[in-house]
Amino acid sequence: MTAPFYLGLDFGTSGARAIAITGEGEISQTVSVNPLEQTPQGWCEALWHLLAALNLEIRQNLQAIALNGTSGTVLLCDGSGEAITEALLYNDDRGQTVLPMLRTLAPPQHLVQSATASLAKLLWFESQRLTQGANYFCHQADWLSGLLHGNFGLSDYHNALKLGYDVENLGYPPWLQQHPLFHLLPQVQTPGAGKQKILVTVARRFGINPHCQICAGTTDSIAAFIASGAQEIGEAVTSLGSTLVLKLLGDRPIQDLAAGVYSHRFGHLWLVGGASNTGGAVLKHYFDDTQLQQLSATINPHQDSGLNYYPLLRPGDRFPINDPTLPPKLTPRPQDPRQFLQGLLEGIARIEAQGYQKLQALGAPPVSTVFTAGGGAKNPVWTQIRARYLRCSVLISPQPEAAYGSALLAQRGLPRA
Repeated sequence: MTAPFYLGLDFGTSGARAIAITGEGEISQTVSVNPLEQTPQGWCEALWHLLAALNLEIRQNLQAIALNGTSGTVLLCDGSGEAITEALLYNDDRGQTVLPMLRTLAPPQHLVQSATASLAKLLWFESQRLTQGANYFCHQADWLSGLLHGNFGLSDYHNALKLGYDVENLGYPPWLQQHPLFHLLPQVQTPGAGKQKILVTVARRFGINPHCQICAGTTDSIAAFIASGAQEIGEAVTSLGSTLVLKLLGDRPIQDLAAGVYSHRFGHLWLVGGASNTGGAVLKHYFDDTQLQQLSATINPHQDSGLNYYPLLRPGDRFPINDPTLPPKLTPRPQDPRQFLQGLLEGIARIEAQGYQKLQALGAPPVSTVFTAGGGAKNPVWTQIRARYLRCSVLISPQPEAAYGSALLAQRGLPRA
């Protein structure tokens, strides 16, 4: 009898990836699309490419698929799932124009009081009269999952958090239910649950097991957390991708809009965290991959550079300092590129440490271990620099790919406390 397989799909800021695993969690195949065109058409083409590239044995024995997307990336579609707007990406802040409207709708300290929140983007769509022909408001993961099972009115409580969904009481709040656009909002399910059968047309096109189930998905950073295997209170995951994302496992939700801190439900526990605009995008603005690798190898991680940077590409950060006008600090710039790179790596590490200190000050548990996911996990010198600032064990996530976390989600759902 052929073994079953489970598929995780990851749609990130720069590429898309598929990882198929066995029932024992072993990776059977990995497929990537890079770069990823950040449009609905680009996502769709990448999705079909990833499925077509899977080994036939995997496709024929797929039991379940789960998909993650970038948090707060949204679009509107019609009744057949056809996109009728462009995609507004996770960092799109054109919702600034509807913040006065948002202040009259949602409570003052609510997470959605942000120009990049999903709800702000929905109100912006309305301000442009784009909601009139829409049937569904979808997050990236919702829409892509809908292409597989045909129901575009479904989401998960990780993606729906920035839409205003109440993850403590597992329902939309009354102030949102009373809004004229409420009919566009998705039904919200538990990530990894709410299984839908794959469309017959998709199964036939790719030779996929016709009984394959499509699970409710998640966001890319939470998928990376799941991939790490972290399950104990006090364990954390830092995603070092284009941006810096911190997730710390605790026993209670914590939210502080002024500090850019919010909590995701994670089964019976809570993921407390925040996201900074610093990260790998700043590094790649100044250095290519080869330079990063070669220069990092010459850095002494135990000796401080003396530089005190706050690396940003443009003014504004969300966490641990939530200030849209916060200026980047990238001076003085030494002539030695190695020293400049060290200053950048230390600056990002310092922000990471400040982030975890901020979470603890707000009531989160002390950090015991930090697992690292994302491209930055491949830099051992940076790992040692970060350990110096964090003053705790810093490990490379045994499976640093978010697609692996989605595959686990498809296999067994969220970990149980």
